[in-house]
Order: sequence, then C-alpha cells, then structure tokens
Amino acid sequence: MFHAYPANTWLEAPKQSSPSSLSADEFKALFRGHPGGVAVITADTGDGPVALTVSSVVSVSAEPPLLIFSVSALSSASEVLSRAETVVVHLLDAHDIRLAKFGATPGADRFDQTHPWSTLATGEAVYDDVRAWVRCAVIDRMEVGTSTIIAVHALEYRVLRDVPAGEPGDALVYHNRAWHRLGEHSKLEG
Repeated sequence: MFHAYPANTWLEAPKQSSPSSLSADEFKALFRGHPGGVAVITADTGDGPVALTVSSVVSVSAEPPLLIFSVSALSSASEVLSRAETVVVHLLDAHDIRLAKFGATPGADRFDQTHPWSTLATGEAVYDDVRAWVRCAVIDRMEVGTSTIIAVHALEYRVLRDVPAGEPGDALVYHNRAWHRLGEHSKLEG
C-alpha cells in the first residue's frame, strides 16, 4: 500500500507503526536482492582521516556534477562526516575488493598502510590504487531515520582503470550480503 505524506514530511517516518509498514527485517530482505556498487568514502576534519565502505553512492546530476550517499549513525566515521566540508568518494572495482572489505571492518585502522594512500594538496586522504576517485564538496546533509544522506558536488577526479562505454568492466557490487564481480560473463544482451 502506498502512503501519501504531506509536502516536506516524506522524510519522516510515520509516528505510529501501522500494519502496512515493513519491519526492519522485511526491508533488509527486500534490498538483499537489489545490488549496489561499492565505494569507500574518506574525510578528515583535522583529527586524522576516516574511511568507510558504502553501497549507497548515487549519481544525481551531470550538470552540475552531484552525487549522494548515506551514512549510518552507527558508523565510526559518521561523526567526522557530519562535519567534513569535503570528502573523497572512491569508486571501486573487483580489483579493490580488499579495500572494500577493509573499509567495512569494524574497528580497523583504515590508514595503517595496509592499503597505499596519500594526502591530496587540498588535505583529503585518498587511496592511491583504486579504479577511480572523485574529490567533492559537501553541499547538504539530511537526517533520515538512523542515517544521514550527504549531497556532494564533484570537484576533481582521477580514473586509474577506465571502463569503455557499453562494456561491463570489472565492477564490484554488493548483493545478498556478498561481494560480486560483474564482467563479460554477467552481461545480458538487450
């Protein structure tokens, strides 16, 4: 059943649980069948860099170049990301699986030199050997449920491993609680 909410209240959860509302377990089961690309977000507000793995990066607009991602309030990086003026979004492929897993490991020191990283001239931490990264300015944050949606404007980027148009590449996706590689074997003809 579709619920219509008055303007500007669609981000708020209903005040009372209704029989037509999905439980958290039902909602998680629903999205286990919906794969997401994998990225690592880094930020630094002056006390040292933080990083986390996400599967929520979405391209919003090409002009201007905008993207969004969400961060759980339970993430150890959420406090820094709530204050950061800039972030680096690392768009991963299957060659970056170790970094993806590392960024998703609770309590790990994500800058212990296990994965090569450096600091951009503008001060952000960047992993050096990932498929691609984009440095972004935070333009808005929105508290939604137990997460924060962060909207960013792309400022500069680097692509180490390009994917030709129309080719599946070697994408890394998270699906049904597991990591998957997309490639020629998974390409479907239209």
